[in-house]
Amino acid sequence: MRRTLLFLLGGLMLSGIIHLVIVLLVPMYASHDAWAEMGRFGADRKFHLLPLPEAGNDAIPGMDPRFVQAECRFSLAGGPLRVTAKMPDDFWSVAVFDRNGRNVYSLNDRATDGPQLDLAVLTSVQLAQIRQNPSATLENAITIDLPIDKGFVLLRAFVADASTLPGATAALTAADCSGTF
Repeated sequence: MRRTLLFLLGGLMLSGIIHLVIVLLVPMYASHDAWAEMGRFGADRKFHLLPLPEAGNDAIPGMDPRFVQAECRFSLAGGPLRVTAKMPDDFWSVAVFDRNGRNVYSLNDRATDGPQLDLAVLTSVQLAQIRQNPSATLENAITIDLPIDKGFVLLRAFVADASTLPGATAALTAADCSGTF
């Protein structure tokens, strides 16, 4: 009897471990990851304004209705990424996500000198190459070295009321995500 209980307990523990491993590996092997999902909004290396969230019809689940948002999908295989924008005076933030949708870098208006955003996203190899031949245009840019090859940038601007919506929308529409140095 005791031996049967030990086998039963061992089998339950093994099945629990297998279940946990499978659940944790699903995002890694899913063919429709966050990076692929962002591709539906438009071409790579260009900001695309996301539709404002409505009850039951969010472009991205969990979007805050007090923010206007734009996304830029990128691959660093084609070279470094440069994000520039003149943001509104109200609160704004920028976040870089890997292809699985994990936030790998973020900052907001409190961490910059004014409304001008200048962000360079590079791999370690690209950063080493740029350091050998520095560009004067990168002097004031926030340069980040990330261990990713594909991802997307999410730019968000706070909309306090309807009167600030046009300015926030214009700022995100004019944002650049090209990679020009």
